[in-house]
Amino acid sequence: MPGPRLALALWLLGAASQSSANASGFQIQQVAAGVFVHFGQPLDLDAPGHDDIANIGFIVGSRCVAVIDTGGSVRVGRALLSAIRQRTQQPICYVINTHVHVDHVLGDAAFTDSHPSFIGHAALPDAIARSRLYFLQHYPEDLDSPASAQQIITPDRRVQDRLELDLGGRRLQLRAWPVAHTDCDLSVLDESTRTLFTGDLLFRERLPAVDGDVEGWLTVIDELARMPVKRAIPGHGPPTTDLGSALVPERRYLRALLEGVRSAIDLGQSLPEAIDGVAAAEKSQWLLWDSTHPRNVTRVYQQLEWK
Repeated sequence: MPGPRLALALWLLGAASQSSANASGFQIQQVAAGVFVHFGQPLDLDAPGHDDIANIGFIVGSRCVAVIDTGGSVRVGRALLSAIRQRTQQPICYVINTHVHVDHVLGDAAFTDSHPSFIGHAALPDAIARSRLYFLQHYPEDLDSPASAQQIITPDRRVQDRLELDLGGRRLQLRAWPVAHTDCDLSVLDESTRTLFTGDLLFRERLPAVDGDVEGWLTVIDELARMPVKRAIPGHGPPTTDLGSALVPERRYLRALLEGVRSAIDLGQSLPEAIDGVAAAEKSQWLLWDSTHPRNVTRVYQQLEWK
């Protein structure tokens, strides 16, 4: 197996090829035997192309296929479905959503005709219910016209703690996590290749976005770092063959965010003052700082000022 640096170099080479081929269609990389990933672009949710920013993929067994996240639009979901059909005619038995965010779930409707079981964290149905109107109001162009609530799929199978799925000749281990990035984070481990899909529990290069609880997320990161995996596919950014090292920048930023907001509150600083000063040393290390960091500080500030 190549080391982390060589693996990253190979990914960058593939990503460059993918970027140059964008005009010819949706690109998929095989990252391990039977494991395929489409890598999203580092764009803001308000930018053109915002429906294609998450890493999404699928795993092929001898009996059927499991899809892991479907992208931020029905268009991206259909592109993923087409990519699957170019590689296998096995039925799609599962569509697994790693959490509720729009860039990971709005492609689900493209798979309804395949009649899979839609699977998510036990808290995902409530999160979908809370988000459905917002998705319809803010992202109608990412659904088939006319945009409808029926296109935003509620999972029919819920993971309370852990769930094992058999694709035929390979097993997937699904794990529901405590509140971290969101209140409905789910990871997927392919036992055959020890490939872990982390969802947005791991961000690489793109600044982590806090929509759950930063203290809980730091606890989850420590547990993720101990998992014996060969490679990890983050929710955003390049894959890694060294999960522990890949988590270091995220942990560092989240700790700086938490400690900085605590200090700002203790000093009586206003929210705008906190946004300007908290974790400022981290700014040069991350993409999309200006659009994401103020929201992170705001969320953590509002949570901590009442404690």
